[in-house]
Amino acid sequence: MHNIQLAAGQIVQQVLADGRNLNQVLDESLRKKTVWTPAQRAALQDLSYGTLRFYGQLRALLGLLLHKPLSDQRIHYVLLVALYQLQHGKTVQHAVVDHAVRSAQMLNVKASGLVNAILRNFLRSRDALLEQAARDAEGRYSYPQWWIDELQAQYDERSTAILEAGNLHPPMTLRVNRRRGTVADYLAQLTQNKLSARLIEDDLIGTGALQLDKPVPVDRLPGFFEGLVSVQDAGAQYAARLLDVHDGMRVLDACAAPGGKAAHILEYAQVDMVAVDKDEKRLRRVAENLQRLRLSAQLVPGDAAAPEQWWDGRPFQRILADVPCSASGVVRRHPDIKWLRRRADIAGFAAQQLDILRALWRLLAQDGKLLYATCSVFRQENEQVIAAFLAQQPDAQRLAIALPDSGNGQILPNDRHDGFFYALLQKI
Repeated sequence: MHNIQLAAGQIVQQVLADGRNLNQVLDESLRKKTVWTPAQRAALQDLSYGTLRFYGQLRALLGLLLHKPLSDQRIHYVLLVALYQLQHGKTVQHAVVDHAVRSAQMLNVKASGLVNAILRNFLRSRDALLEQAARDAEGRYSYPQWWIDELQAQYDERSTAILEAGNLHPPMTLRVNRRRGTVADYLAQLTQNKLSARLIEDDLIGTGALQLDKPVPVDRLPGFFEGLVSVQDAGAQYAARLLDVHDGMRVLDACAAPGGKAAHILEYAQVDMVAVDKDEKRLRRVAENLQRLRLSAQLVPGDAAAPEQWWDGRPFQRILADVPCSASGVVRRHPDIKWLRRRADIAGFAAQQLDILRALWRLLAQDGKLLYATCSVFRQENEQVIAAFLAQQPDAQRLAIALPDSGNGQILPNDRHDGFFYALLQKI
């Protein structure tokens, strides 16, 4: 276990100190050691994700336990991982401490005694330390202060629920390929395979999203590799229905990677689909997803903000503008985002989103519809972008949409889905 603890500390350090993407660093770490067992891989992911998920609390606790900063930052990150295990994990406490001491010995033998003392001090004074750490907003919510301030200013009393939802373990939600079977049939297959799931009851627009009671690897899902089902958050599954696609339409999915929404649209209707993404590597993931589901689309590498470089001049009846954003609505799936984003990034995203929206509008046919989508909870990227666009575009009108717990298209994260924003626009 100490090797996993040590590897997790190195991963967390690369994310926080070097500003690297968690998934990329984790993948690199797993590739370096090809003898990881499935259980070890799962443990490494849990320690890396969990430490970043609760980094604000763990950093506050470590600050209270240290009399002065550590000279060896590698020990600092091992201690953060160990504190996560002691506070949020299920490993026996004395084993966590022992593994941390052994990890310290591998890095800096002089620090092993300090590691032992710090962790045992935490165990002795846990309640008092937790209470003291929670007096600071970052220590209480495990988000940077600017993020907390933004949500409190925008959502007032609802901000606490949003913050807490972002620290939950995300549910595993399935989308049944309606071209290959029904939701009822797939529920029966899950039962036959001793997997328990339920239909999400607040699904007002009937996507048929299924939430597993307990997440499992995709190879445990019956028919996954045969294209019977996909993994997709319930909030993301609203896009295909909201876009109102019908057979024979020409449809554009801009910023399409990794292809979940494009595939869902193709499952709904026989359309002429063009999927565009500026990242050719990520566009290959779209191709892989479509191939697994036995669906087809024209895949085009290109920048959604510069369609003149790839558009053939033929208008689209429907456009999905799933624009780049802060991803503030999906931080429970990507906890590194909380610590890598900066307040100034939000304005940058909003400017980019407005540019994309303006560029794509030219491609929309008369009476056509464009669905603007983000996985953000910040209004600067959502309502404010739409308001700015409508003020400049006299031939655009916003259509009403029905979503659970939303009067304006903003879906807030909860135990059933992540946070998303949708606005449906029509060219008049």
